Amino acid sequence: MPDKNYIKPGLWVRSIFNPVAMRFGIAPTLAVKGRKTGTLQRVPVTPVEIDGTRYLCTPRGRTDWARNLAAAGEAELRHRGKVERFKAHDVPVEERAAIIAEYRKLVPKGIGKMFDTVPDVADHPTFRIEVLQLA
Repeated sequence: MPDKNYIKPGLWVRSIFNPVAMRFGIAPTLAVKGRKTGTLQRVPVTPVEIDGTRYLCTPRGRTDWARNLAAAGEAELRHRGKVERFKAHDVPVEERAAIIAEYRKLVPKGIGKMFDTVPDVADHPTFRIEVLQLA
């Protein structure tokens, strides 16, 4: 039975788009330890900045990367040779709508429409980024 709180990426996104976006620096890459395997998982993400604070949110709903980040509490953002180690702070549900609205302005309409498919902000884990170390 499909999860109504999650939009699974298709084969094209998983096999072609994501690897290309990460390899060529099209999007920042989140590198986070898997909560079950402990191995480093990588996925392209779009951080959003509001009033000097950066956030990560999940347009697809309760994704594996969001569950991994919640479990690990820390991860890295990698982009064009820059690595930022950060601590992730869960954003309360009542504060997510404003962050999601800003996020939707940054991403293509197709990605933004995923929030319409999974409309409850509670189903979109959102994290405040606290940079710990630059490398």
